[in-house]
Amino acid sequence: MTSERRPGAVRRRIEFDAATWHALNRLAKDRMETIQELADEAFRDLLKKHRRPTTLKEMLRESLRSQPANDHEREPRRRGG
Repeated sequence: MTSERRPGAVRRRIEFDAATWHALNRLAKDRMETIQELADEAFRDLLKKHRRPTTLKEMLRESLRSQPANDHEREPRRRGG
């Protein structure tokens, strides 16, 4: 396991019960990945499931969707002068 940190990375400790840890460890070995790679995939999938953006591009796209485009009350046109 390498101790190199990715730029902008945040570290947190999480706890697993023994059975879950052994299952994750076995899955990581079977897939020839690290626990970190499994965690990255799992959290990305969780955020996607709940429609939470993870990149700046996704955040900007989502903020545009939340703004109603041209949804203002239309005033009736006045005729004549």
